[in-house]
Amino acid sequence: MSAFGKQAPTPSPTELAVEAAIAAAEVIRDVYHRPIQVVTKADGSPVTEADAAAEAVIIAHLQASGLPILGEESVAAGIVPVLGERYFVVDPLDGTKEFIKRNGEFTVNIGLVEHGRPVMGVVLAPASGEIFAGDADGAWSGTVVDGAVTGRRAIQVGWLARPRIVASRSHGHAALQRLSRTLDVESDVSVGSSLKFCLLARGDAQLYPRFTPTCEWDTAAGQAVLEAAGGAVVTLDGAPMRYGKGDRDFLNPFFAAAASLELAQKAAAEMRILLA
Repeated sequence: MSAFGKQAPTPSPTELAVEAAIAAAEVIRDVYHRPIQVVTKADGSPVTEADAAAEAVIIAHLQASGLPILGEESVAAGIVPVLGERYFVVDPLDGTKEFIKRNGEFTVNIGLVEHGRPVMGVVLAPASGEIFAGDADGAWSGTVVDGAVTGRRAIQVGWLARPRIVASRSHGHAALQRLSRTLDVESDVSVGSSLKFCLLARGDAQLYPRFTPTCEWDTAAGQAVLEAAGGAVVTLDGAPMRYGKGDRDFLNPFFAAAASLELAQKAAAEMRILLA
């Protein structure tokens, strides 16, 4: 309550997510700059103390919205809320393998899903301070300095005569080379975590084909940023990638993310042939 008795305006979901991501990044950087203790989850993937600590910070910030929060570490602990048609999706530390390698290519991801589609996303790279966001008003990027976003600018997908393809640094696939030849790709850029979506969103690459498993918290924020910048994400049947797949442990099918729906659907069709 202000001094004049008026309640402060409620932050938008994007503003809440930006605040939460910045707070989580501080926790992550604290762990990053000291010896990292790694534990292996039941599915074989690594997790560190930074994952759980960052998710706790994010949840504390997002609770002000009153919306359900689907968090990777909460799900791993058996905590799955009733989601409804509108909820946040959180990956507190995407790219844990990159975090452990200390190459800087890891991110905080916070998305908002409505009726099965991601409509808002914030992706923050704690090591560099780069931040990307997208919602109904478009997509933008900036840099977090001393807890505040600076240099904010609008971003959008870009085009080249021959597309650049972006791939996972830790999860490659043999079919990627064949797809690159089929689509006459100029070059490929290898990068970790959801930064792949962000490179497409700001025009540095045009295609991100995913041949290996992901979960909804890995992709929701990045998909929202890319789509707000003019791109598209489709599954191999050419349909938009949907969310709320609790009956399948929130696993995504393989997908193609691209600078346009046409390119995404073309890549998805080729991927389907390559995997047949």
